[in-house]
Amino acid sequence: MNQNKKYKICALIGNGGRLKAITECCRNHPQADLVLVVSHKKESAGLIWAKEQGLEAISFRLSDWKAEGKERRDFDLELAKILKERDIDLVIMAGWDLILSNGFLKEFPKAVINIHPSLCPSFPGLEAPKQALEYGAKITGCTLHFVPDEGVDTGPVILQRAIEIKDDDTLESLENKIHEQEEQLLCEGIKAWVEKRIRIEGRSAKII
Repeated sequence: MNQNKKYKICALIGNGGRLKAITECCRNHPQADLVLVVSHKKESAGLIWAKEQGLEAISFRLSDWKAEGKERRDFDLELAKILKERDIDLVIMAGWDLILSNGFLKEFPKAVINIHPSLCPSFPGLEAPKQALEYGAKITGCTLHFVPDEGVDTGPVILQRAIEIKDDDTLESLENKIHEQEEQLLCEGIKAWVEKRIRIEGRSAKII
């Protein structure tokens, strides 16, 4: 492991609920450098907060792209270009609700990770906590996984954390419990990635 290497990180977010935890983790690790925040939303509290912290933060919206008559696949290629121009090493998806195309992913092999609010493969896609409640599940959780292709929450699992769904849980209380664990998993995963301690073996990714 090259302990002198500082890895440049980009956070792809929605509203940025987990952004503070990601930023704090990077600031506390000598090899992690969060240099760019991108949101697919025009109004994002995360972007405002990131700018206040002195981070480069930009809105990059698919709706704006399509309104100009541009192709969906070119949106991801342009996003990849933006990141490559800043020499990004690691891409963290935290609330980025858009599927990244293979055209984007091939530019960052084994370097795109996503946090999902369920125990994959259960409840993939949007509104996973709501799905779990409506299904009547007793256990849910969160998953940190690689994003190697266009599958929805199907990549090799890095870390998972189980959370009990209690009878009196509301959607808000369940989401709060999940978010707390997501922030821990994100930091553990970032540290493991920059320290090159993750080994992908079939369907899972082991931390050594």
